[in-house]
Amino acid sequence: MSSGSWRRALVLGGTRSGKSELAEGLLAAEPTVRYVATGRRSATDPEWTRRIDAHRARRPATWRTEEVGDDPWRLPALLAGADPNDAILVDDIGTWVGAVLTANHRTDSADATDAASSVDATDSDAAGSADVTGSADVTGSADATGSARDLLVRRMSDELGAAVRACPARLVLVSPEVGLAPVPLTPVGRAFVDALGATNLALAAACDTAVLVVAGLPVPLKGTL
Repeated sequence: MSSGSWRRALVLGGTRSGKSELAEGLLAAEPTVRYVATGRRSATDPEWTRRIDAHRARRPATWRTEEVGDDPWRLPALLAGADPNDAILVDDIGTWVGAVLTANHRTDSADATDAASSVDATDSDAAGSADVTGSADVTGSADATGSARDLLVRRMSDELGAAVRACPARLVLVSPEVGLAPVPLTPVGRAFVDALGATNLALAAACDTAVLVVAGLPVPLKGTL
């Protein structure tokens, strides 16, 4: 299924749409493939572990797996620094976006804890200010949180899009299509959809070809496979 007409392909699709299988087929003729796994194993989620194991069992023995789930910002550097003779499959961008958002949340929480611990509890003026005016609120305002999230989303889409453009290897990216679902009811759900949507836009612009997989069938969006 692999063709010489493209170097960078984006494969979009819903859950269980067959997008991963189609993406793997695009590189089936390559002698070896660097499979970049963005998901993290969880000791408390056996069903998720079974999904990861099923993906791994389906891959040829000549493919080598590289995991970036614990350090998601490795992905842009990995792509930009790839060898021109490499063939790379990234599966998937949705879990990469989730890992970045989770890592950023942990950093923000640690910063908030440090800020809170630095307040001198014996300073009555500081204590009074925190109680009455909220000026010592370490969680930040909704506007500040939204602005920080917007900057993070822009960083994700800009850096990954630039890395894909700079990648000299044959590259296939798998990503969930989020535009067909209702707007999530929770702030964290909306943050994820906004981040993934912006990232998908950047990747579609950077790739030579893009398809949407529906029930295992590729619907062309850009270029040809």
